[in-house]
Amino acid sequence: MGRAEEYLNQIPMWTRKKNSLEDVRSVLNAMGAPDRDIPAIHVAGTNGKGSVCAFLTSMLREAGYRTGTFISPHLVEVRERFLINGAMVGEQDFEEAFETVLRVSQRMVETGKCHPTFFEFLFYMAMELFKKQEVDVMVLETGMGGRLDTTNVLEHPCACVITSISLDHTKYLGDTLQKIAAEKAGIIKSSVPLIFDDNQPQVSTILEGCAFRRGAARYPVGREDYRVEGVGEDGLTVSARMKDDKRLKIQIPFEAFYQAENAMLAVRTLDVLRHTGMRCRKHSRVLGHKPEGAAGAITWNITDEQIVRGIKKTMWPGRMEQAAPGVYLDGAHNPGGIGAFIQTAREIAKRLGKHPYLLFAAVSDKDYGEMVSQLSKGIAWETIGVVHMNSDRGLSSEALAREFEKDTDCPVLSFEDTGTAVRRMREISGEGVLFCAGSLYLIGEIKAALERLKQKGA
Repeated sequence: MGRAEEYLNQIPMWTRKKNSLEDVRSVLNAMGAPDRDIPAIHVAGTNGKGSVCAFLTSMLREAGYRTGTFISPHLVEVRERFLINGAMVGEQDFEEAFETVLRVSQRMVETGKCHPTFFEFLFYMAMELFKKQEVDVMVLETGMGGRLDTTNVLEHPCACVITSISLDHTKYLGDTLQKIAAEKAGIIKSSVPLIFDDNQPQVSTILEGCAFRRGAARYPVGREDYRVEGVGEDGLTVSARMKDDKRLKIQIPFEAFYQAENAMLAVRTLDVLRHTGMRCRKHSRVLGHKPEGAAGAITWNITDEQIVRGIKKTMWPGRMEQAAPGVYLDGAHNPGGIGAFIQTAREIAKRLGKHPYLLFAAVSDKDYGEMVSQLSKGIAWETIGVVHMNSDRGLSSEALAREFEKDTDCPVLSFEDTGTAVRRMREISGEGVLFCAGSLYLIGEIKAALERLKQKGA
């Protein structure tokens, strides 16, 4: 473990004092305001944010853009949160960005400012990395919420995207979909196009109203905008409706039906940008861009073919990922995500003609009771395994087992560590299919456990 990761791990994940956006801006200004030099696509929502960022990154790369992508959380290594052209940033660049942010943070603390939270520190590092790497465009995922999220220090992104919204982080964001939607809507900026999931009327009303008041063009994405025409081990074949109403056939390399919605949000975003002459970075190295309007403004030169190739090449671990033969990993961690997970798990098990098994974990501050109820009623599992994650927030396996035993008649097995859970559940599932869900942190632990088993030849 390097100096950077060791230091970062000592910063509390949830601090008593979160810095205001004004404080965040003052730190960025002390760093030379790197965020102001690079155009950004800002993505918020409850479920699907990371997938939308992955689709956007892949399509932009295919179009010749050098991309910087900031996501959370990471699965195994913290460096996974910083992607340059879709690849995890190198160790040396990571350490150098850390040292730069540390020096600035220490100076700010000396002036009476609070030390950055874990997420704030990472965001500053991302801005430093993307500036040093001279990326053409940033794709930024919010941490939690939107209005008060650290990433909302962005002053004029090129586009704002809001994915599906469900009840999550209710302690911080509100206990209704409308309240949570209002917090997510906080990223909407004046004159910046908004692309959003239009499948929940009560949410769409909030987003539409906020965008209207801020003079932002609205581009809703609903079920009528895409049609799933096929599904198999290679993923989904989808017919996507473009802005000009023509249909574009895209191949999504994931089996989960919810990825059709996420891909469509990403496609619509770039379709909007390429037709509006939105400004991109001055002196961009991307060939074929022409000045238009104000000095230094250039158009987004993205073709249908690049969109199709970009979607097909998208890689995004931990989202209904087949990590090993007969083992699927999905980071569903709230009721909305679990609902989508169940739909896809049913389809996969049916298509393969195999019995489904489940390995699940949850954090104590989530609505685990509702998720357990959904999982118990949604699929006839052969066996359910529950495990305590290596996290202070992880719910005990005994508590989870008791919840499942209330709602299901199948065997429920309790494990205290992920390595043992993975090994035993793979043995038990045999020729069946093992689905793992409940937290992206759990998925990270499972991927590490699978790698250890692979090295041992198990």
